[in-house]
Amino acid sequence: MPSHQLEYEILGASAQSVEIILDPGETVIAEAGAMNYMTDGVRFETRMGDGSSSGLLGKLWSVGKRMLTGESLFMTHFNNAGKRQARVAFAAPYPGTVVPIDLAKIGGRLICQKDAFLCAAHGTSIGISFAKRLGAGFFGGEGFILQKLEGDGLAFVHAGGTVIRKELNNETLRLDTGCLVAFSSGIDYDIALAGGLKSMLFGGEGILLTTLKGTGTVWIQSLPFSRLAERVYAATVQAREEVRAGGK
Repeated sequence: MPSHQLEYEILGASAQSVEIILDPGETVIAEAGAMNYMTDGVRFETRMGDGSSSGLLGKLWSVGKRMLTGESLFMTHFNNAGKRQARVAFAAPYPGTVVPIDLAKIGGRLICQKDAFLCAAHGTSIGISFAKRLGAGFFGGEGFILQKLEGDGLAFVHAGGTVIRKELNNETLRLDTGCLVAFSSGIDYDIALAGGLKSMLFGGEGILLTTLKGTGTVWIQSLPFSRLAERVYAATVQAREEVRAGGK
């Protein structure tokens, strides 16, 4: 099904959201709970899956795929039921950057980490992609399963911190396993050792690195949520210990 052609506006700097401009009859799909606000004329409905599958078996398969990724079984469809333009905005649950990606310009397919997807034009198929190698599955930071977005319209993904876009031309790129956001078709995804034993133990960069090879586009985040959560947890534990020590 051809995707609806959307207009949009990215709002904010360090904690961005995206405002989708819907013409009459246009629809955008989003993860449940991602909506921030909407104007008069927008109607929303919670459905099983992304709406790209027809028939009961297709819908059940779509729901089954979302269960494997750990996402909600349902997605919300926002439709402009009015006679003039309307707007609906979406925001991720933690600070970061919203990245618009035109799927038609990258070959119609995008592979992204499980929690990166925010919203997309109606007609976008949201499925799963299995890591081809056991090493990538066990140690890649995202498990065996990544999200796969397919279509010819706009999709919006969210990442922590600043997002860096890299164009590979039959090249290799290595990065921290948590920093990968998404990559286009034509990119081979694997996990490799960070280096020698001393570098792995004392380098502070972890034992493994994500390795991307091929020709295509890669999106990288500067501040993965897992890294942010670790720092917040460490600071909380340290503050608690200082309070206990001061009370003695």
